[in-house]
Amino acid sequence: MLTREMAIAEFDRERIVPDRLTRKTHGRYLGYAERMLRVYRRGVGLTRQALHRAVWNVFADEEDCPARRIEAFCKLLDDAAAFHRDRRGKAAALRREVFRMAAASHPLVRSPDRLFDHAETDVKAEIAQRLGRSWTDIDAELFADVIEFHRLARFDGYPDAAALLARYNVAQVQAALFGAASMRIWATEDFKTILRYAKLARLMHTIARQGPGRYRIDVDGPASALRETRRYGAAMARFLPALVACRGWRMHAVVRTRRQGWTVGLDLSSADGLTSHLPPPEAFDSTVEQSFADKWGPEPRDGWRLVREGEILHRGQHVFVPDFSFHHADGRTALMEIVGFWTPEYIEAKLHSLAQFPDARILVAAAESVRQRLGPWADRVIPFKSALALKDVLERLTQL
Repeated sequence: MLTREMAIAEFDRERIVPDRLTRKTHGRYLGYAERMLRVYRRGVGLTRQALHRAVWNVFADEEDCPARRIEAFCKLLDDAAAFHRDRRGKAAALRREVFRMAAASHPLVRSPDRLFDHAETDVKAEIAQRLGRSWTDIDAELFADVIEFHRLARFDGYPDAAALLARYNVAQVQAALFGAASMRIWATEDFKTILRYAKLARLMHTIARQGPGRYRIDVDGPASALRETRRYGAAMARFLPALVACRGWRMHAVVRTRRQGWTVGLDLSSADGLTSHLPPPEAFDSTVEQSFADKWGPEPRDGWRLVREGEILHRGQHVFVPDFSFHHADGRTALMEIVGFWTPEYIEAKLHSLAQFPDARILVAAAESVRQRLGPWADRVIPFKSALALKDVLERLTQL
């Protein structure tokens, strides 16, 4: 992510609008991005300082590029690179040894005269001979523990120039969220994935259902309630790329500004065209789920219509999204969770989730290999070997 100092944004009354590069207005930036990528792809062995200088040179003739934008590009390129780092204090030890040897010849000058007769090049050559190394190698390691002199070891980079610009656009929104006190998300699709990533980011949240397949997720916590800290805003920023990768959502965040007591709104949705570097969520968590949904098809069976992850069960901070929900023409509903071939820890967590909602009408389908591990659910599950049979599920539904 970027640092707060690299954030660029405009304020439109009560709204904050992070910097964004578009093809229509900034089409030339595709060429700049390709040149920046070329600098890093060909820059193995160069110092971070030299790489950054080359990136600045890319924009030497560009009038519409503030310094913070260039610094942001350098940061994003560095984040996708690996640098040689001195982790064992070798550089500091080498400096002490070289400076000790050079001290007797102080001061060093480029051109000796009557007063100062120790030439810099001669002293360096003598030190290199005494250490049994070339001065070029010594010079490369002398300040290897200083971040500006870290040397590029590998650049995994971005697949193309457009990907770098897309990452920049998301990163500027992330930087705006550093000051976020709260966030509200309206989700109609991929809400299970959104919730999963919210938990991974350690975001405290509450959930409200606003209609069939529509949920509101309110995210807030220590940053808004207890004290002035940007740590929680940074957690919201880390969560953003996962949100951008999902479908069917709208977000509004309340962001504190540096002016005391003044907050602004940040609005974003899946229709705004931002592109995440994270892959979109898979439609199904397992082949068993996908196979079952494919066999069921889009049409109702015996009056039952199948919906993928159509309901969210929540109690406080505990959330459970069953794999499928069933809706009958007469108004009856049921949920189903499929337990496949998983670890003991997964089974334990699944049982804990099921126990949180004893009043919910949940069918459990389980692989034969894990059926006996399901404790009180063992005699109530719908068993299967490699694929879940439709007739077994329909038979259980008729008993509801």
